[in-house]
Amino acid sequence: MSWNTIKPFVKALVIIAVVAYSIWTILPLDQRIHLGLDLQGGSRLLLQLSPTNDVTKITPDVQAQTRQVIDQRINSLGVTEPQISNVGSDRILVEIPNLKNPDQAEQLLKQVAVLDYKIMPPDVEQKAERALQIVNAPANTPGITAKQRAEARAYVENGAYDASGPVVYTGKELKAAQASYDQSGNPNITFQTKDPSKFGRMTTANIGKLLAIFLDHRYVSAATIQSPIFDSGQITGQFTQDYTVTLANELNAGALPAKISIIEKETIGPTLGKIDLEQSLKASMLGLALVLVFMILVYRLPGFLADIALAIYVLVMLAILAISHATLTLPGIAGFVLSIGMAVDANVLIFERIKEELWNGKSFRSAVRVGFSRAFSAVFDSHFTTIVGAGVLYMLGTGTVKGFAFTLFWGTVVSLITAVFVTRFFVDTLVDNNVLTSPELYGVKSEDVGIFAKAGA
Repeated sequence: MSWNTIKPFVKALVIIAVVAYSIWTILPLDQRIHLGLDLQGGSRLLLQLSPTNDVTKITPDVQAQTRQVIDQRINSLGVTEPQISNVGSDRILVEIPNLKNPDQAEQLLKQVAVLDYKIMPPDVEQKAERALQIVNAPANTPGITAKQRAEARAYVENGAYDASGPVVYTGKELKAAQASYDQSGNPNITFQTKDPSKFGRMTTANIGKLLAIFLDHRYVSAATIQSPIFDSGQITGQFTQDYTVTLANELNAGALPAKISIIEKETIGPTLGKIDLEQSLKASMLGLALVLVFMILVYRLPGFLADIALAIYVLVMLAILAISHATLTLPGIAGFVLSIGMAVDANVLIFERIKEELWNGKSFRSAVRVGFSRAFSAVFDSHFTTIVGAGVLYMLGTGTVKGFAFTLFWGTVVSLITAVFVTRFFVDTLVDNNVLTSPELYGVKSEDVGIFAKAGA
């Protein structure tokens, strides 16, 4: 059996396998396709990294370490799949979809996270706790004057730090901290140290004393050292679950090497995101439907076959989004629809070329072969330039620009394959088996077949 005999069956199996795998990959659709914050709501923050006394220059390593710490902080909020990426050499873009409390994330990212541990006298701890209660009290709390609030804030921000002993440990020496529960089910903090021997010597020398935690000289909390602590330990107290998460984040923040400031922020509500998603999907479906109808009306049978190829194209594109865990945004949908136009443009060039060959008096088999062959160079050139442009956008762009470039790039690649391979397979199958080969089915009147050759004669 020759290759030409089995080649159509191999092509058919490849197409069926790709379609089946694509369907398996994208189902269930709402779980496999991840929506960007502009479609489901969330916050977008652009962070500027600035040098500190310890880090005099923002290097790629510093940027990567900062991004890792930010990722840990954001993930602690319980959000799903935040997008954190570098922008230039000293900025980081943070996109957090489905964020219920944008202020919480902003506050978490604003913190410089320079942690100090000091031995605190009991009277200073009592005064610091009272001041902290006043600072955290609602603005209109009876019995708290503006002067009392200002004095309390000053004590929390710097007074307790100055009234405590020397720094005995720093956040940079802490390996990690997690919110957890003790054996009784009460919230607490567990932590691990980078240098167990150093932490062990410090806690052994201060058993029974209060170890206070300060974030940028601001009083955070204090706990009694009950026994020597080496590689790991616990911080217990009258903590709520939310407070243990916040405190664990503050402890982990000690690994952050650079100062962070928010230079741009954007918040999109879930309602607006849902409306945008619905409207964009309606526009996409309407545009796709008009394209499908146009192809059938103008190109008849080849147009119908191209519509089937377009349906396969849509499935493959959704599969690429699911496999790559890409986030679909509004600009991404725009790139997706634009690449559909590229796919239709390729089919238009090919079908027009086939019609010209029929007008030249070629047989159906010859017209299809020559039409695809001669149209390929124009189809490839148009797709290749778009692919290059989308690739440059993806490499240099950020945020939603990357989303647009990603879908446009892969959409153009897939549209080229479906136009040249899938559509041709369908047309070749019909023509080679002499099925549905009436000229009218290809948009050419029977009396116009060979009209160019007759005119030339």
